[in-house]
Amino acid sequence: MKSNSPKCIPVVSTFASPFDATPPSDSTRKPLSLWPGMYHSPVTIALWEARSKIFESLLDPPKDAPPQSELLTRTPSHSRTTIFYPFSTDYILREQYRDPWNEVRIGILLEDLDALAGTISVKHCSDDDSTTRPLLLVTASVDKIVLKKPISVDTDLKIVASVIWVGRSSIEIQLEVIQSELENAEASTDDSVALTANFIFVARDSKTGKAAPINRLSPETELEKLLFEEAEARNNLRKKKRGGERKDLDHGEYNKLGGLLAEGRIFSDMPALADRNSILLKDTRLENSLICQPQQRNIHGRIFGGFLMHRAFELAFSTAYTFAGLVPYFLEVDHVDFLRPVDVGDFLRFKSCVLYTQLDKLDCPLINIEVVAHVTSPEIRSSEVSNTFYFKFTVRPEAKARNNGFKLRNVVPATEEEARHILERMDA
Repeated sequence: MKSNSPKCIPVVSTFASPFDATPPSDSTRKPLSLWPGMYHSPVTIALWEARSKIFESLLDPPKDAPPQSELLTRTPSHSRTTIFYPFSTDYILREQYRDPWNEVRIGILLEDLDALAGTISVKHCSDDDSTTRPLLLVTASVDKIVLKKPISVDTDLKIVASVIWVGRSSIEIQLEVIQSELENAEASTDDSVALTANFIFVARDSKTGKAAPINRLSPETELEKLLFEEAEARNNLRKKKRGGERKDLDHGEYNKLGGLLAEGRIFSDMPALADRNSILLKDTRLENSLICQPQQRNIHGRIFGGFLMHRAFELAFSTAYTFAGLVPYFLEVDHVDFLRPVDVGDFLRFKSCVLYTQLDKLDCPLINIEVVAHVTSPEIRSSEVSNTFYFKFTVRPEAKARNNGFKLRNVVPATEEEARHILERMDA
């Protein structure tokens, strides 16, 4: 896999080898490790080095600078970026990304995807004028992240990302994680794409905090035009769902609701007679919490969205593990919503549960996990939902092969509210 394509940013390990002597730098430029408002990882450092001129203007914007006066028209190629991981030659980088199964750690990869998508949105929205005030770009949601095949940590990897759609103040970035066994693979193919992801960012005026218009997008190729149309349809669907009120259940949905609640009532009223192959939703819950630290903030002083996704993934993985009793295997992020910003010093609580299981495919049973993040303020007795995350797992094939009697339990709700929520997620 070659790394010399245009706008290809190489990723290097952030730990020094004990066997290499690093000469002192004689540069007068402030080291990246000392830049304020940075969450440091191999990818964030590589991106900041590559886009340092843009990011330095964001760190120190002109006081009382006017907003951008005229919107520009950009093409997807203007901000298309590739980052390259030389896992086959950089053994320290390889160790930074290795999981216990010799694959790439998904939680760290989620951080990298968010960092790259944010960089591209900044690049697209920048007017290249240092005298205007930069926009505040924040992650609004993640539409879908799908793992198509295992990602080895021993083989070189690249992520290719570009803008595929722009609205008035929102922008969608599509990312493809590519890993090919062929040494000279030039372009992505269906076989080489290991993971796909779509991130949506929204632009705010950094002074007023209101929605701000962003540069237009002009797709050039037939594929770019198709991706734009598909993203436009998804955006219209999101608007329709946001604007719609909670609809009444039709006859079929009402029957589903009753079926979900029936077994839950037996657990409540006659627990000794409850189905031993089922479990109440509330009995699958896990929780952890943390105080958000300055080292986890982004350039805007808020907690880095990729860090939140990483923490949510680790809890979701643990939830699937304790539920299944075997090592889970990640399949996809179904959806993520960033509902409110998380600030330095916030007391953040992550709560997870198994929402439902899909057992119709015996060779690939599915475990659907919900993680909800709450910003909690004990002083004023307040708790607000900041993020919702939905993950899908199955069980690692090698773990299942060692346990011939393996069978996932069915998850049942104890309340009508839980049952309705399960139905909403099934239909999402």
